[in-house]
Amino acid sequence: MIQFLLDDELIQVDGLAAETSLLDYLRSHLGLTGTKEGCASGDCGACTVVLGGADGDALRYRAVNACLMPLGAVHGYQVLTVEHLADGGVPHPVQQAMVACHGSQCGFCTPGIVMSLFAWRHSPQPHDRNSALTALSGNLCRCTGYRPILDAATQIAGQPCHDRFAREATRTLARLRALPGSGALHDAQTSAWLPTTLAELDELLRQHPQARLIAGGTDLALEATQNLKTFPALIHLDHIGELQRLERQDGHLLIGAARPYADCLDALEEFPGVADLLERLGSLQIRQRGTLGGNIANASPIGDMPPVLLALDATLRLRRAGEVREVPADGFFTGYRQTILQPGEYIEAVRIPRLRANQRFRVDKVSKRRDDDISAVCMALRLDLDEAGIVTAARLACGGMAATPKRGARSEAALRGRRFDAAAVAAAQAAIAEDFQPIDDLRASAAYRLKVAQNLLQRALLQWTESLAEVRHA
Repeated sequence: MIQFLLDDELIQVDGLAAETSLLDYLRSHLGLTGTKEGCASGDCGACTVVLGGADGDALRYRAVNACLMPLGAVHGYQVLTVEHLADGGVPHPVQQAMVACHGSQCGFCTPGIVMSLFAWRHSPQPHDRNSALTALSGNLCRCTGYRPILDAATQIAGQPCHDRFAREATRTLARLRALPGSGALHDAQTSAWLPTTLAELDELLRQHPQARLIAGGTDLALEATQNLKTFPALIHLDHIGELQRLERQDGHLLIGAARPYADCLDALEEFPGVADLLERLGSLQIRQRGTLGGNIANASPIGDMPPVLLALDATLRLRRAGEVREVPADGFFTGYRQTILQPGEYIEAVRIPRLRANQRFRVDKVSKRRDDDISAVCMALRLDLDEAGIVTAARLACGGMAATPKRGARSEAALRGRRFDAAAVAAAQAAIAEDFQPIDDLRASAAYRLKVAQNLLQRALLQWTESLAEVRHA
């Protein structure tokens, strides 16, 4: 049975199909039509609601896309929609600010915008223009333009956050912790499970080998919303503590496969450019749910993180029936959306070597728009340099340039054994055309992709020239 708090009301649900989305349940079963369906793919933000859940000893609110959340994913959380914000008939300060600043016209997108601003105001981050832009990056508005919406954000940023949700946070957190944490979420008609340990997950996969694994679901859910597929069985991963790990080990960073991107951001800042890349990976709503493990297992050739992992020589910890093996990320992808994963095997964690003093790393993403867009080309580059500034090892990996995320063996060879200078870059640029044979599609032509990849090497040279000179004269 699915159990969650809808504002302060305990909701218990049985007998719905595993792929039933939170959006459909809110609108069709509860009549809460303030939350809208726009794109049904997590792009427009009209369906944004807020999830409240435990974060240590505090209650944390996150804006998420209701269209991409199977109902089982909200088990154990508090769900807030725009209908719940008013207090005794008085609009919430976020709503009042939107009215005062003329932040709404047709109103279709407004509920989602209000919920994004609500979650932003309840977050501990600095409440400035940049963080407001990030909070609103997944909310599209065709009518108003964004200035009055940002004016509303500025207005509420200067107000104390003393609404009823802040006042009731301790009580809400206690009620959430009292909800059962595992077991079957549906009745015998349709099957979904919520394990809380890896041992439970292993046993469920043994009993139900046909089950699909779902963590953030930001890609898997599209099979239901866009292709109208059904899921006979789902196993939800986001309550398994071992899959949420984030540890700094000797020379490595270990990230659990089901840890949301938003909770990895600070740790990944030590790798130049990766935090900026993640800021452009979907919207904040997507990053609050999407996971590193899902991005890898999905095996999309345009996934943002695989090129990073290939260039950094990351390894993947794979698990099946209690047995664990570690494999390099390089070699994990075997074909278009194909991997070396065996039946019943899943990604437990990702181990990323930390950069040494003699290594330089960067990643660049090129897409049609800056926010909430898919890469045309993503390139990650790591160089190992000796005391004289000679490249002793190079790892260059691209997404969007082949059927899988892929390293450029010839390009790397062109860089090794020489200084990273104009001549080395010219040789590597020529080799890129031998390493990759991209295709024409809606995002970019093959010729454009090749030229962009070559230009990104030139950008690396221009931006690294000063730091590389420091290595030679150290």
